[in-house]
Amino acid sequence: MTLAFDCVNISKTKQKLELRGVKKMRINRIKFATALARMDINLKRLGELSGVSRVTITAVKSGKSCSKETATKLAAVLGEDIIQG
Repeated sequence: MTLAFDCVNISKTKQKLELRGVKKMRINRIKFATALARMDINLKRLGELSGVSRVTITAVKSGKSCSKETATKLAAVLGEDIIQG
């Protein structure tokens, strides 16, 4: 599978989040894990693709909230549906 990751995905996701006026975000843990499995990538690779540290990704995966910027970067790789609305 080829992973398409670019600044356009980040920009679109960021614009949608800014419209919501959100500062802290939560990631849906089930959708997060499903997206990782579907894309067949591990946390290290997700970190490389998204520019988010593995420590932060682990915290988000365990249910901790994250910044809008972190959510945007992860959603650009895994898809916007991982963000809890």
